[in-house]
Amino acid sequence: MKKILFMLTSHDELGSSGRKTGFWFDEVISPYYRFIDAGYEVVMASPKGGPSPIDPDSELLEDATQDTKRYFKDDKCKTAILETLKLTDIKSCDYEALYYPGGYGPLFDLLHDPISLQLISDFYAEKKIISAVCHGTGVFKDVRLPNGDFFIKGKKLTGFADSEEAAINMTDLTPFLVEKELTHQGAIYPKAGDWQEHVVIDNKLITEQNPASANLVANAVIRMLAI
Repeated sequence: MKKILFMLTSHDELGSSGRKTGFWFDEVISPYYRFIDAGYEVVMASPKGGPSPIDPDSELLEDATQDTKRYFKDDKCKTAILETLKLTDIKSCDYEALYYPGGYGPLFDLLHDPISLQLISDFYAEKKIISAVCHGTGVFKDVRLPNGDFFIKGKKLTGFADSEEAAINMTDLTPFLVEKELTHQGAIYPKAGDWQEHVVIDNKLITEQNPASANLVANAVIRMLAI
């Protein structure tokens, strides 16, 4: 069975604000079920291994979808999040695609994790699919190619828009503005209106703007794997 690698955060503090963070719940759960239902195995890993924190702002029961309702009855998925593999145990050759969900947590740990950075480089060198959702795209910021260029230089990608960050009053709390930083490093950053579904595909790099498009990214990965 082909495997998809989910890169989850181990970080649960939003800077010095006293607020909790982690990964954005639906950006993990919804793609997880798209991949599982399509016949793929999903493996979840994080820098520290063990439980990956869920951003409490993303786990509101009144916003529950069919996927989140499914999750609450799914011990296998819950266990995968509680028992993530350590990145030190991961080899790119074992997986067909790489996926970074969002939430603010990845901007504190996966962004700087040397194994995470190396995995992105390895998947790119092996011509495998690299995908990310929302703030997850921010982990590409410091990835460099062997020639020293930024990985994202000249590539079309998208992620959480600066205007969306401002709309939820997070501009001063996030470690950096994803759109601003990635465009500064040479990314071509097309975007839709705030909160609109928007997926960008550049060769085998698949990214999306916000949580509304998480399923679309999963569907795009599935279609590309079938080619």
